Amino acid sequence: MRLLIVEDEEDMREALCYGLRKRGYAVDAAGDGADAVEQCGINEYDLVVLDLNLPGLDGMEVLKHIRSMEKPAKVLILSARSELTDKIRGLDSGASDYLTKPFHFEELEARIRMLLRRSFIQTEAALTRGGLCLDSNLKTASFQGRPLEFSMREFSILEYLMIHMGRPVSAEELLEHVWDSEADPFSNQVKVYISVIRRKLQAVTDEEIIRSIRGAGYLIDKEEEEC
Repeated sequence: MRLLIVEDEEDMREALCYGLRKRGYAVDAAGDGADAVEQCGINEYDLVVLDLNLPGLDGMEVLKHIRSMEKPAKVLILSARSELTDKIRGLDSGASDYLTKPFHFEELEARIRMLLRRSFIQTEAALTRGGLCLDSNLKTASFQGRPLEFSMREFSILEYLMIHMGRPVSAEELLEHVWDSEADPFSNQVKVYISVIRRKLQAVTDEEIIRSIRGAGYLIDKEEEEC
């Protein structure tokens, strides 16, 4: 999943980016409100972590811009403003959650996971299809109880495809949501990663779990429901 961290304090911004990237998220960063609005206009983010005390455009103005977009990202406000009136104003203005500083990183990440599950109508941490199981919290995968080893990027790709089971996902969409702004849109890295994931799945099952759909992308079929 692709996140945007909007934080003017450089040390805090870098620490958040580092921690979330280690957890497998694709992360971009902005140090002021104008940059945040510009990046949200260019990229499609799954979640924005937004500080309120920003130079230039205030965080509430940034939130207003995000909410006015055709496909607005969910916004988690992360701010030192801890008064009840600030929290109510932020939530009433369209923020999905509000966490005050100082905070524990583990709680921040738990709230991010919760919001992303809501975004994709996913109520459980585990994604399953047949014998394949992905735990979005622990970032682990297994097939019929047998552990599978995936890199963070491989896991994120497979997770995104499973969240969107039943519809093709294009390489461009995967780049938009699984990679950060450093991704090269003209490279074949999506194809390479899909090949690696398929090879690991083929080691445990003969089923073609990820299908290529000509002109549309990659598809994991939904399981047929029994009558």
